[in-house]
Amino acid sequence: MHAMLAIVVAALGLGLLYPLALSVGAAFADSSGGLTFAHVRAVLDDPATLRGLGNSTLIAALTTALAAAIATPLAAVGTRCSFAGKGALTALVLVPLVLPPFVGAIGLRHVLGRMGALNAALGTDVDWLGDGGIGAIVVLQAFALYPVMYLNLSAAFANLDPSLEDAARCGGAGGWRRFRRVTLPMIRPGAFAGATIVFIWAFTELGTPLMLDFHETTAVQVFNGIREVEASRRPYALVAVMLACSVGFYVLGKWALGRVPPASTGKASVAREERRLSGWRAGAAGALFAAVGGVACMPALGVVLASVTVPGQWYGTVLPAAFTGDHYVNALSHPLAAGSIRTSLGLSLAATVLSLAVGFVAARILVRHRPRGAWALDALVMLPLAVPGIVLAFGYVAMSVRWPFWGAEAPLAPFASVLGADPSPFPFLVTAYAVRRLPYVVRSVAAGLEQSGEELEDAARVTGASPWRVQWRVVAPLVAANLVAGALLAFSFSMLEVSDGLVLAQREAQFPVTKAIYSLYERLGDGPGIASAMGVWAMALLAVALLGASALIGRRMGAMFRG
Repeated sequence: MHAMLAIVVAALGLGLLYPLALSVGAAFADSSGGLTFAHVRAVLDDPATLRGLGNSTLIAALTTALAAAIATPLAAVGTRCSFAGKGALTALVLVPLVLPPFVGAIGLRHVLGRMGALNAALGTDVDWLGDGGIGAIVVLQAFALYPVMYLNLSAAFANLDPSLEDAARCGGAGGWRRFRRVTLPMIRPGAFAGATIVFIWAFTELGTPLMLDFHETTAVQVFNGIREVEASRRPYALVAVMLACSVGFYVLGKWALGRVPPASTGKASVAREERRLSGWRAGAAGALFAAVGGVACMPALGVVLASVTVPGQWYGTVLPAAFTGDHYVNALSHPLAAGSIRTSLGLSLAATVLSLAVGFVAARILVRHRPRGAWALDALVMLPLAVPGIVLAFGYVAMSVRWPFWGAEAPLAPFASVLGADPSPFPFLVTAYAVRRLPYVVRSVAAGLEQSGEELEDAARVTGASPWRVQWRVVAPLVAANLVAGALLAFSFSMLEVSDGLVLAQREAQFPVTKAIYSLYERLGDGPGIASAMGVWAMALLAVALLGASALIGRRMGAMFRG
């Protein structure tokens, strides 16, 4: 067990903690390697930086509030009521899980742009996107991320003891008073879990502002700083500020929302019976789910239509004026598109194997051995969910570049680099993908281990089987479905990783899929069409992965996206 624990800690230390320490350390190092706060102060004295922080905070706060406003009634109705078509409508509201927000920006521009489909249908000339400003980013991200809030709130509502609400009802409390004084405090931890993921994701989101040409956010400023990392410590100082803000917002939210109410019992002591709705009530519940799902699917529909539109033939009309299937062919044959797909396939496969190996060992330790301080290992394994992707990406940049202000070569420069004459970012990309998807693998495998007893393992040991043989011939088959589910999620999300690909891949020959989509969309001619077709391929891949994982691990699937 000690050897396995050492493997997990070493893997996370080298792949997660070390790059973070280098990145943050560079922000506080002077030319002689001593400690200084001058770089951080200079960043905080810059009006552009403060505008970026203010915009990022505002976007994150508004996105979280809107996502909560969308998800709360859905979760309340979904967990308490039964109505015709509930299963299909519930699946509809989870559709945004298969569409990365930055890909959705492509469809949103076609639908809500000044010459988009909505204005053509209404006969108006309204700038719904506000020139790609904060409002457009908030709406797109909120409708992309509300499923995370929905899953967390659904779990919280399901665990709520109905006897507490019944007692309040008997005491004469009305519906709103019961919700405010009883229900809301009890679901607060679940709300915090979902809100934390949404807030940090929105605060550090890079792809969506870039696709909407809005550059005054901290994430975009960090991304633009890649050009000066070899000569300046400013980008690292900005990364440190972003990380500090993320941690600070988490602590503040934990203090305000995350405290468990004194009356909380964790699980409901009395099972809640779903209320069967009929008549207008069933229609209203169905309309709520259909309306949210319809709006949430709008960016996806826009991407699909853009992928079959002849260049220049969807302008000021409800639907494209001319259709073509050439973009899908080009998505598989265009040098940049085809090369990026091959690159992402190789990187994602390698990352999946790595995350499966480390995740399996970590889950075994947490579930079977439960060592002293297991909570620390669990927190370390789940830490990638809370660390902004762009912050981790800059940690790998710090591992690869020459630091003139330290007067030394970076430790990994000889065989892996991001910048320079002959960059080789693939080791960093594989490690970044594996680390960021490790929590999904650990949660999936841990769920399988918790459902399978230890009797078969004990029997194999009694017969003299070696520890390796026990793992390979007994444990692995028992949790095979969970391993496959974790692999599907790790692979599909690695294929669609945004921040690491945008930061670490600097040459077209090394672009992964997400950076190729971004690059193609910025080009004239058939570039946007090919980017849209690649986005549709991405949606299809993620949909298949989620459906496959859901079929393999059933109702535990929702826990993969809960905080």
